[in-house]
Amino acid sequence: MTTFDRRSFMTATGAIVAAGTVAEARECTRTYDWETMSLEERNLAFNNVVQVTPAFAGKKTEEWTAATAKLREQHPQHLNLAYGPKERNKWDIYPAANPKAPCLVHIHGGYWQRGSKEIFGCLVEGALARGWSAALPGYTLAPDASLTQITNELRTALDWVAANGGEHGIAGPVIICGWSAGGHMTALLLDHPVVAAGLAISGVFDLAPLRDSPDINDKVKLTEVEIRTLSPMRLPGVNKPLSISYGTSELPAMIDSSRDFHAYRAQSHLPGQLIPVVKTNHFTTLEELRRPNGILTRAVLDLAEQGS
Repeated sequence: MTTFDRRSFMTATGAIVAAGTVAEARECTRTYDWETMSLEERNLAFNNVVQVTPAFAGKKTEEWTAATAKLREQHPQHLNLAYGPKERNKWDIYPAANPKAPCLVHIHGGYWQRGSKEIFGCLVEGALARGWSAALPGYTLAPDASLTQITNELRTALDWVAANGGEHGIAGPVIICGWSAGGHMTALLLDHPVVAAGLAISGVFDLAPLRDSPDINDKVKLTEVEIRTLSPMRLPGVNKPLSISYGTSELPAMIDSSRDFHAYRAQSHLPGQLIPVVKTNHFTTLEELRRPNGILTRAVLDLAEQGS
């Protein structure tokens, strides 16, 4: 594995601003050395709910859940399609009129212990409005599954799409996308043969800082092997387009995670933009994926061209 020198890339990555954002975007320049942080500091460094307040996070979750329920009512034909034996091993699929249209596969977040496709389905509205198909997989949550098991479930889900997607109107290129824990999974699953390209939104790409964070690891229970083998920052880069996005009002440690991972891939000249979404936090940045002309929707459209 190539050794990553964070300092040598901070200036270069800070200058990268994707189309549709403002050049004057204020970037976070504060760096975090997780090895010297106390457990309380580490918890707060990655606690996105505390940053925006539980009330705000709860309001957004309620809003998304209601919008997803409406979407599922409007498109009930391909919901809860089983790809594996466990309760949450199911797909919700929203096929486009054209089976060969690109398909946005969205992996939900929640630090691998919360969330569901029934909450986050509305995030594919932007892609659907652009004539794409979309699909969301469920997966078993921690502590009922380890991160290794979750990863294997999602690989099985993508195997299922490769084998059975055509029966449900999915015959075009697959662009994988995910937010938070789903952003991590997007980077990790980019190597799957069915995936053409990916968009990782506000993920954590080196799991080591989370190992001693009780808010996360009390349920996820990361092992040393998982930190080594399931951290995209510790693995060889995949030579497919992967854009990496974050909100400029997110926690500094979350911003650093995205910037560092983009720089890590850039060392190997791997394709993909760094996309700071101006004046958005960990939650509001997702509105740019819901809107048909949102920054992240346009990033997904661009990925389909790059990955073809």
